Amino acid sequence: MSLTDSQLDRYARHIILPDIGGAGQARLLAAHIVVIGAGGIGCPALAYLAAAGIGKITIIDDDRVSLSNLQRQILFTEDQIGQPKADAAAAYLRRLNPDCVATPVRERLTADNAERLLGEADVVLDGCDNFATRMVVADTALRLCTPLVSAALGRFDGQVATFRGWEAGKPCYRCLVGHDPARDEINCADQGVLGAMAGMIGALGAVEVIRQITGFGDDMAGKLMIFDLLSARFRTLDLPKDHGCPTCAA
Repeated sequence: MSLTDSQLDRYARHIILPDIGGAGQARLLAAHIVVIGAGGIGCPALAYLAAAGIGKITIIDDDRVSLSNLQRQILFTEDQIGQPKADAAAAYLRRLNPDCVATPVRERLTADNAERLLGEADVVLDGCDNFATRMVVADTALRLCTPLVSAALGRFDGQVATFRGWEAGKPCYRCLVGHDPARDEINCADQGVLGAMAGMIGALGAVEVIRQITGFGDDMAGKLMIFDLLSARFRTLDLPKDHGCPTCAA
């Protein structure tokens, strides 16, 4: 893909980076990313992915904008309360960067539709707010051999990890969380969340998506980044592959 004069100007700060360059920017423009959830994580991630020049972004979210979202979901404004999040987010991305084809999907991702919705993605970014959906996304991405960037939030903490469990020595999501989907759901309505923390984790999720596409820096697949803002502590852990994992070990 050759870049236009306008694109050379728009993405000049990427192109000048030796680890990205014109070839990396062309890969970004050719990429298709699927983002699960246009919430606290999804909003900043979507903005940075579109600004970076991702050519096609599919946004999957069946929720609508509410007033309580605006503390952290930075793509939305008060006049959009009641609108579908996927539609409002897609409209924002189109205004932000006309190079980005943003497609809203107002569906809840399930085991029945996951392969259809994720099947064309080069990378999947999961920022959804419930564990059952995360398991479906992870299992489907593994089955499709699609890199998965998984990002999650707590009150003052967050984590980001990349999974390519079909590769030798690389864990899948179930190697991290186990195989029992029954667990208590924790959401920000009950627990609270620092709004700026969502921005941090969403932006880092976008960085890891860009890393998967362009290949800059160290490979982060199989590593878990943990951020604890109460103690200002940041850690990166190696995740071992579970060689008895019935999902990925075979």
